[in-house]
Amino acid sequence: MDAAAKLEQKIRDTIPLSAAMQFKIDALSQNAIAVSAPLSPNVNIHGTGFAGSIYSLAVLTGWALCSHMLEQMGIDADLVVAKAEIRYRAPVTDDLRCNTSAGIRDRETFLRDIRRRGKGLLALTIEVGDKPSAVLQASFCAIIRA
Repeated sequence: MDAAAKLEQKIRDTIPLSAAMQFKIDALSQNAIAVSAPLSPNVNIHGTGFAGSIYSLAVLTGWALCSHMLEQMGIDADLVVAKAEIRYRAPVTDDLRCNTSAGIRDRETFLRDIRRRGKGLLALTIEVGDKPSAVLQASFCAIIRA
């Protein structure tokens, strides 16, 4: 099983909402991730993407990338969302698609701070859709497990 499939399974097993949303990792690299979920289980009364699903998928996207970075480096840490704010720009009329990437410097600082201080913070911009239809600005905090 490749890294993307392992991470997707871990998320589905430990975050039940992700399975109900049909969360799927479409692409995963050292510094970037793309995820999707079909519109049908994430629809609102207008037939477009439910705002709560859009927000949840965007948060899961950032969390998954940070979790992957920690796994790659063999770091055992608790990972949480420290802060997140979303801007909805247009209705999502197709499957939900999110992507984000971390700059090399930001990634290195995040991992270095965890090793040196026992915790690190990584700010990510997660885009939903091509336009994008929504943008989540989020900070993820990793704290070494004691």
